[in-house]
Amino acid sequence: MLAGPKPRVVTFLSATPGDDKGAMLVNLGASLAQAGNDVMIVDACQRERGVARQLEMERHVSLLQVARQECALNQVVQATAQGFQLATLVRDGAAPQAGSDEARRLAKAFDVLVKGQGGIVIVDAELQRDGSFAVPVLADSEIVVQVSAGATSITNGYALIKRLAQEFGRRPFGILVTGASEAEAQLVYDNMSQAASRYLAVTLTSMGSVPADEYLHRAARLGRSVVDAFPLAGASVAFRQLAGRFAMAGMARHGGFGPGAGF
Repeated sequence: MLAGPKPRVVTFLSATPGDDKGAMLVNLGASLAQAGNDVMIVDACQRERGVARQLEMERHVSLLQVARQECALNQVVQATAQGFQLATLVRDGAAPQAGSDEARRLAKAFDVLVKGQGGIVIVDAELQRDGSFAVPVLADSEIVVQVSAGATSITNGYALIKRLAQEFGRRPFGILVTGASEAEAQLVYDNMSQAASRYLAVTLTSMGSVPADEYLHRAARLGRSVVDAFPLAGASVAFRQLAGRFAMAGMARHGGFGPGAGF
């Protein structure tokens, strides 16, 4: 009864090209923080360009160094100019082999870090080559897949959902469509949802959409979030709506987004 509030952990995977996910998460984190939420983003990417690299903060100490007792846990967390906190899972190299003592120590360090948070923990993640997560507990978190309106991204997104369902069992997954109008995003979501339900027996839930917007790129060049630099831009409006829905409803464990979620 005396335990503090349990943090909400949301893991993001992407079927979009390049650094789209990192840029999206910077803006989502900034939007949530601007709305008064306590937010930490954990960069768990090893091959992709994650949030830490997006913000040029990737050289900081990592949770793996905590697992190796090379530094203290409180040295890992960085404050960002965008208003959220940032931690990096692994720096300079791959995560330890699954099942190893070092992997178990890394998982424990992650667990301690997350339990110290009272708000929202967003994990910028990717699947390992064997289909697992670098930290196994992420399989029990909410999982959101980012896609765009392009045919390749949609195909890759569906393949990713199929792989997740095969690896972790039947469960709901969130879908976020970026770089698309609301109408385009609705069509993408409807088609993916119908296919996932019919062929995988998996329920997808819509997290919403963010339009293509030149102001996103302008804000990134300035080293700022779009909601801060250009608050009236279409992308800023979309991110504020996304942050409001995200913070208000959320997904219960292995459940879907709450009432009012979606388009």
